[in-house]
Amino acid sequence: MPEVIFNGPEGRLQGRYHHSKTENAPVALILHPHPEHGGNMNNRIVYALFHAYVKRDFSVLRFNYRGVGRSQGQFDNGQGELTDAACALDWLQSFNQNAKESWVAGYSFGAWIGMQLMMRRPEITGFISIAPPASQYDFTFLAPCPSSGLFVHGSDDEIIPEESSAKLAAKISAQKNVSVDYRVIKGAGHFFQDQLAEMNSHVEDYMDIRLAE
Repeated sequence: MPEVIFNGPEGRLQGRYHHSKTENAPVALILHPHPEHGGNMNNRIVYALFHAYVKRDFSVLRFNYRGVGRSQGQFDNGQGELTDAACALDWLQSFNQNAKESWVAGYSFGAWIGMQLMMRRPEITGFISIAPPASQYDFTFLAPCPSSGLFVHGSDDEIIPEESSAKLAAKISAQKNVSVDYRVIKGAGHFFQDQLAEMNSHVEDYMDIRLAE
């Protein structure tokens, strides 16, 4: 998949892009974890999410937020990263103007950014959130949540307690016309050290169910 450079709010942003050969293919944007804790677009969970969409014939973009890798700018506590994500989605859609669906997927900090982006972009019809940081960030903006999606969390997450994610999933699912498919991986920590394959199987299973509907 080729490296791409596109314009962001604070300068150039670096990404990796796969363009589907199928006409009007759906699109997906993948968001990486916290930049100040080593998060970048080559994180193994981000990479796994990227390829789950590639396998299902999406056009897919993952990218580095400002100040990460070759992306210009500096960390902005989430606000700037959200505008980076919006620019990335604009860029992705510019090459896929007739995409039949748009999805967003994120891991940890990226899940928080992704769900904020979903609130601002009504064309996003599905989301995947891996270890959403419900105990660290405010998710009350999901009122109401505009679309259904998947949460995957480790039962032994040492950074984001699994219970906080479960409560958020239940709160969203109590809303009308949306649901969160909530899946817990027993024994997994925040980084899914030995459970990456299991995490990916949940992601792919959920995607297959949604795409068949």
